Amino acid sequence: MFDLLSSKKLINLLPKIQNFMEEEIFPIEKEVMKMPFKEVEKILRSKKEKVQDLGLWNPYLSQEFGGPGFTLTEVARIGEVLGQSPLGHFTFNCQAPDAGNIELLMHFGSDDMKQKYLKPLLDGEIRSCFSMTEPHFAGSNPIYMGLTAVKEGDEYVINGHKWFTSSADGAAFAIVMAITNPEAESPYARASMIIVPTDTQGFNLIRNVPVMGHAGEGWHSHSEIIYDNVRVPTSNLIGMEGSGFLLAQERLGPGRIHHCMRWIGIAERSFDLMCKRAATRDLSPGKPLGTKQSIQNFIAESRAEIDAARLMVMNAAYAMQTKGNKGARQEISTIKFFTAEVMHRVVNRAIQTHGALGITDDTPLAFWYREERGASIYDGTNETHKAALAKRILRKYDLKIRNN
Repeated sequence: MFDLLSSKKLINLLPKIQNFMEEEIFPIEKEVMKMPFKEVEKILRSKKEKVQDLGLWNPYLSQEFGGPGFTLTEVARIGEVLGQSPLGHFTFNCQAPDAGNIELLMHFGSDDMKQKYLKPLLDGEIRSCFSMTEPHFAGSNPIYMGLTAVKEGDEYVINGHKWFTSSADGAAFAIVMAITNPEAESPYARASMIIVPTDTQGFNLIRNVPVMGHAGEGWHSHSEIIYDNVRVPTSNLIGMEGSGFLLAQERLGPGRIHHCMRWIGIAERSFDLMCKRAATRDLSPGKPLGTKQSIQNFIAESRAEIDAARLMVMNAAYAMQTKGNKGARQEISTIKFFTAEVMHRVVNRAIQTHGALGITDDTPLAFWYREERGASIYDGTNETHKAALAKRILRKYDLKIRNN
């Protein structure tokens, strides 16, 4: 049925992307996932060149910026295929947080920003990061932060503390969420987004925050940063002063579709590994693991849940195409927590099916188990999305909800 939402161009392209993943990416995972990321980048450089030669580079972009011009539902389908490997999106130059930053610069960046920052991002020459979350303020409340950008003449002076700035290690610039209008009547009009080159004096990368025992490096990292009297030109402001929250919503809407379809790709690959293990692993001569009812339950439940999640995400993507981000808020909240939880369950079942092998790094399962636990936290906790969804539903039943 998904072909009804897809062009012939996409229908012809998807098998090429799948073949590339199976022939070029899956075989090197076991080796490169154990290597420092700086070495991984060197290996992937040749893979990126092949992607470009095949015409698969930047597959989510509009035709105006050199992409194929696919709809959001079509991009979602590509995201699932790339999500089957931790290396997929990076190899095709559509990895987070760069993809979201690219969308911001495409739609709201000045001509100078597009030339200086957007073009090298599109060409894969540099990376970027997005600096919003702060250690002393609840990340689930995007209007509650302490970092400030004070205007002095034709400069902003930025001071504050951020962490979980993903991919800051080695990035050329950060898009920083900063309080510029603290006296604004609406708390949603107090923050702005400002570009800060990472080589600016006062930009201090303190550490890569260890996640489940792994600090990571390069693109695969989350950094803690101190902004100490960082000075940048006021021309580095993206959009209008006080529009940071609105820009964040514009960035997060499509971003959640990208995340959710990547999670479905992870679940689908985990499902495939689980089924292969169940069919080929003998508990005793002539008795494969798949003959056990508990394993059969794992497989049946996973198949149903993945299919349900995929339909929900595609429905949300279509709602965004036809009604816009605001009109699709209910669908976006629903897929965020539902898809993350489906992915967690499927990965966990696949690990259990693999036994001791499942917790090693000989398969990508252990990587996803530790690295994707954050799926239920970042971009709004599951609990936050569930509460928002329930409130919207209950308002239709005239429930009076007080702000508290």
